[in-house]
Amino acid sequence: MKNLIPWLKRKNEVKNYKENSIANFHKEINSLFDRFFETGSLLSRDFSGNIFGEGYWMPKIDVSEGKKDITVKAEIPGIDAKDLDISIDGRRLTIKGEKKHEQETKKENYHHLESSYGYFNRTIELPADVIESEINASYKNGILKIEMKKTKETESKTIKVKTEL
Repeated sequence: MKNLIPWLKRKNEVKNYKENSIANFHKEINSLFDRFFETGSLLSRDFSGNIFGEGYWMPKIDVSEGKKDITVKAEIPGIDAKDLDISIDGRRLTIKGEKKHEQETKKENYHHLESSYGYFNRTIELPADVIESEINASYKNGILKIEMKKTKETESKTIKVKTEL
């Protein structure tokens, strides 16, 4: 009977269209997030293709600030120290590098060759100005450690919050 009444039929079609549009939109948003995290989580993927392009990755970086110094640690396994480039411009610290890895196994019945190449470029804003002539960088067991002296000691200041009644 509902199909015989034209305005009621159109009302149901519009309702179904709206429900489908919302469902499709929800599905597209979920798909967007799924593709982002499947194809290249910035923190967990290594040298697989990801959202930044084939072979691009970002190492994990920790920044710690003391009263007189700043220490930056970056996880960069499998890279030679000669392939790292570190620069500073004001408060911006840039770490660049490239990994080239080939592993070849030859035995009587098979030949296996595995290669991975990756490039990274990471720039971070330092919490304070540093003395550029007193920056020390060391690389051991896949951890890059950069120690920098601040130009002046920073003091913590406690701010009291006033409440109004």
